Amino acid sequence: MSTSTRPSQNAPKYSLGKDWSLSATLAGFVAVVVSYAGPLLVVLEAARAAGLNSEQTASWVWAISVVSGITCVLCSWWFRQPVMVAWSIPGAALLITSLGNFSFSDAIGAYIVTAVLGLILGVTGWFGKILDAIPKPITAAVLAGVLLPFSIQVAPSVVENPAPAGALVIGYLLGKRFIPRYAVFVAMGLGVLVAWLTGAINAVSPDFGLTVPEFTMPTFSWAAIAGISIPLLIVTAAGQNAPGLAMMKTADFPPNDRALLGASGIASILFAPFGSHALNLAAVTAGIATSPEAHPEHRRRYVAGIACGAFYILFGASASTIVTLFSAIPPGLISALAGVALLGALQGSMFDSMHQGDHQPAVIEAALITLVVTVSGIQPFGIVSAFWGILVGVAAFAILRRRPR
Repeated sequence: MSTSTRPSQNAPKYSLGKDWSLSATLAGFVAVVVSYAGPLLVVLEAARAAGLNSEQTASWVWAISVVSGITCVLCSWWFRQPVMVAWSIPGAALLITSLGNFSFSDAIGAYIVTAVLGLILGVTGWFGKILDAIPKPITAAVLAGVLLPFSIQVAPSVVENPAPAGALVIGYLLGKRFIPRYAVFVAMGLGVLVAWLTGAINAVSPDFGLTVPEFTMPTFSWAAIAGISIPLLIVTAAGQNAPGLAMMKTADFPPNDRALLGASGIASILFAPFGSHALNLAAVTAGIATSPEAHPEHRRRYVAGIACGAFYILFGASASTIVTLFSAIPPGLISALAGVALLGALQGSMFDSMHQGDHQPAVIEAALITLVVTVSGIQPFGIVSAFWGILVGVAAFAILRRRPR
């Protein structure tokens, strides 16, 4: 997998000015909206549960936003691919129960250890080799299992918030019918408009201003490394980087796993003292940026990654204000937006998971088992279901496949 994806001299000439498009920019914006509206709440809950003060919490949000943005911009431009980088969602969920057990400086030290281990795993190519050995239908099934819960939430969101969420779905369908490149933007605009007209938007009083990051000198303890570093490494690698790389491959953007995982590892080390817990390749938002809705021309979708990074940096600079503003939008509306935005990516991953191709027939049944386990949401030992989906799927294929005679 680690072949270079940097455009060669014979490749088409790229120009950001000529390749820029409104649809790709909006795709990057929607990806940031989805990231802030859902995953950010997990970070805020972890900070609350750990008893962090407002300055530490704001610095954490600033760090994960700015480092994600810088990495998105640089990698998307260098590889001319929509490289979507974000903070570890299952990692933040894990910290809800574990962060409060250690001093914050020990936690920062544990973040650095996680990043160093992830960097080694990435640049050596071990992670990519492991992923390459897994049949594509199985990795596609993991991806489908990660995306499916988001799209399933659209129907409950409409039932709970019929006016705004229903308007969002109608806007998406009308957009797909008449202006497919802007379908998600039309859906978001109509949903927010109806929410405002019906009084579903909550009143907030944001305090506008730039967020000042707070540096914490890391300290290291074996207890924090065992309690935070190792679990955080596992859930980030299996629950985020694996689906993220699979998403890029499925969307026909062959990733240079060594470079991308190396870049995210270095960025994680540099921003850990400001509170960034773990950086990884995103799967959910990558589904938005790599889809045809971002741009019909495959080669011009890298603009969505650059736009996403720019919005991350902009939002991160005023993190506390953005958090307050997003709290005004009904949660059901955000769930519906994420669900419809990911339908295209879900369709592609479902097809690839059930398409036999050159593989043995047994791989399809193994992929189905992978999908079922991933969707189940099980988390034995605190490890997310995506890891168990891959593990069970590979084991099932090993048992079911027929050896050449």
